[in-house]
Amino acid sequence: MSTTTAVAPLTTRDADTLAAAAHRAAEAAGVTISVTVLDAGGHLLAFRRDDRAVLISGETSTRKAYTALQLNAPTADLVDAVQPGGLFHTLPTALDRPLLFIAGGVPVHRDGRLIGAIGVGGGAPEQDHGFASAAVEALA
Repeated sequence: MSTTTAVAPLTTRDADTLAAAAHRAAEAAGVTISVTVLDAGGHLLAFRRDDRAVLISGETSTRKAYTALQLNAPTADLVDAVQPGGLFHTLPTALDRPLLFIAGGVPVHRDGRLIGAIGVGGGAPEQDHGFASAAVEALA
């Protein structure tokens, strides 16, 4: 008889914590952003956009979160994989939703299991990655 350990899912409270932490980090840097948090099934748990953030940053944050979730990797680590000859060069056309291979999407894990993802858009890619990573660290 085998037993399995249940892993607590990403909750709306967790999602709010992630969004708030990313916004605090961006605010400290003087950057306006949008944040999207998805659960493990790709369902939207939280979305937050600064009033001054450009509208497209919301779509960008959502696609970054979805990409990090689908591939269970930070989007910053996937840039080379989508270049011609890379591992995922043809992947975006094979999925139902478009992916975005720009830094700013980070998967969220609990007890070693994927439970969701956060995406940040609005700053430079390296900034967005830093804000998303800071948020995941704040959740831990």
